[in-house]
Amino acid sequence: MLTQPPPVGLGLWKIANDQAAQAVEAAIDIGYRHIDSASDYGNEVFSGEGIASAISKKAVRREELWVTSKLWNTNHRAEHVRAACEKSMQDLKVDYLDLYLIHFPIAIKYVDPQTRYPAGWFFDPEATAPKMEMDPVPIRETWEAMQNLVTAGLVRKIGVSNFNCSLVRDVLSYATIRPSVLQVESHPYLVQSKLLRYCQQEEIHVTAFSPLGAPSYVSIGMAKEADSVLTEPSLIAISAELGCTPAQAVLAWGIQRGTSVIPKTTRPARLKENLESRDFSLSIEQMQQIQALDQNRRFNDPGVFCEQTFGSFYPIYE
Repeated sequence: MLTQPPPVGLGLWKIANDQAAQAVEAAIDIGYRHIDSASDYGNEVFSGEGIASAISKKAVRREELWVTSKLWNTNHRAEHVRAACEKSMQDLKVDYLDLYLIHFPIAIKYVDPQTRYPAGWFFDPEATAPKMEMDPVPIRETWEAMQNLVTAGLVRKIGVSNFNCSLVRDVLSYATIRPSVLQVESHPYLVQSKLLRYCQQEEIHVTAFSPLGAPSYVSIGMAKEADSVLTEPSLIAISAELGCTPAQAVLAWGIQRGTSVIPKTTRPARLKENLESRDFSLSIEQMQQIQALDQNRRFNDPGVFCEQTFGSFYPIYE
């Protein structure tokens, strides 16, 4: 069995339900072994069809796959954690998860799955003025319930997502099962050097979501085409030197700095291109040139989008 997420995975965020099964199966067919999902994406039941089909036709054995899912914000109370995990397992058609993450350090009021699933951000989207309803759940309570999933054999490893150094340090202060993985937004415009160094010091693997930056956010109005790092002259020059695309150079940079990357695509040619990024090796100078593009530019920031879209100011980063 795999001991940590493979360097290149398929991120399932924003993959349409009618494309998810085919995308997952196609990815596995060409060699992907890392599938990154979450209940909030709303496509786990369809993604599970792709996983099941690939296993059924013997394209892969279950133990060769790394399947990640995430605990949604409405399920932070201890009594809801196991049921949320089991729902993702059922939808993904697996009898265990390789990794289960706390999706955000944000606890909001519980929504029964019979009422609405995925629950989303609003407590009552039909209200006159819908908003997020906060629930003051200590992270410790949630983490201890996550540990019980490992003890029960439902999950091999547990971790956190969208946590900063202070929150990771807090979890480490009481964890009897340490977080194995931190998943955060990271790309050349958001290098996160200190966070990565801290996790490496604590032997916590880092997975970079949105590893190409802005392209993940243009379609939902959270970035503009002009925000793309892929048009940077220095990056274009590096990709020419390597004989690869700018996107491959960015992904190779992410892999070489020790993170796993989980780009999203449904296009077979792009799936292949992204996977092949693990075959390129950058020089120290090329690594430094890409790192120098850092702007501390965060596209996925609850302190911005929660207020803009869900009527609630909820910053988690300074």
